[in-house]
Amino acid sequence: MSLMSSFRISASGMAAERLRLDVISSNLANINTTRTAEGGPYRRLMVQFEAAPGSAGVRAVNVAQDESPLPLVYEPEHPDANSEGYVEMPNVNAVSEMVDMITATRAYEANVAAYNAAKTMAAKALEIGKV
Repeated sequence: MSLMSSFRISASGMAAERLRLDVISSNLANINTTRTAEGGPYRRLMVQFEAAPGSAGVRAVNVAQDESPLPLVYEPEHPDANSEGYVEMPNVNAVSEMVDMITATRAYEANVAAYNAAKTMAAKALEIGKV
């Protein structure tokens, strides 16, 4: 494994976690969205990752909707309420999104640390040739 592959692997991890943060931001932005272009309330999105071929990092393969049941909230004055006064709300939980955001941030920071360690090793290797 070369030093350049370390850079590639760390970069793939940073790109994957950045996409995950984008999806989490979208989930949080739509936490109260009861109407979408597809009809119905917003459904939580999740990023699916897989190991890149040849164990060369990670890659996102899909952004899928969470098909868990939508919570019903009693709000008879809401414009999207059904005849019984219940509104289907998005299946986004702010607490779990915040936990996911923290883990994505920590994973991103770990990839940055690995990248910087590889960069420091490369710089030290170049100094060996100097005298």
